[in-house]
Amino acid sequence: MKFVVGCDLEEFKRYYRRNGYDDGDLEHLMKKVIKDPSQLIVWRTNDKIVGHAVWHESNTRVHRKGDSRDKEDTEALEKLLEGKKDFVELHEIWLMKEYRGKGQGKRFFEFFEEYMKSRGYGSIVYYADHPAAITICRQRGCKEDYLKSIGEHVFYLSLRS
Repeated sequence: MKFVVGCDLEEFKRYYRRNGYDDGDLEHLMKKVIKDPSQLIVWRTNDKIVGHAVWHESNTRVHRKGDSRDKEDTEALEKLLEGKKDFVELHEIWLMKEYRGKGQGKRFFEFFEEYMKSRGYGSIVYYADHPAAITICRQRGCKEDYLKSIGEHVFYLSLRS
């Protein structure tokens, strides 16, 4: 399996629909989150997309341009980031079931951290509620908080020593 930054968006749309996402989810993702194909990382095996991750720039006050964060989220981020304001948010990660449980999540996080460092970013934030994702974040040494209002953990990892 390899991780590829960027993807033909029509190919991605076909893959996304094939895996049970509806057009409303896809439209939201394409209009609100993916502003540049480099914000889409696909997981490929045998030249077939089998998973994906999406990221975007963010900060402690605004989730995406025009979308303010709620009070609980802002307070958690301010505490975790210790005064830093800007970061990269890993928006979503998804992998087809038959490829799960084989260490690909850990490999992806290693890849993603190196990729973000190479682009000059210093901080990553990721929201998770899936047990495997929570375990990986804890193993990677992320700082953690829990947002009761959405029932998710929020993780922060500094990429600077």
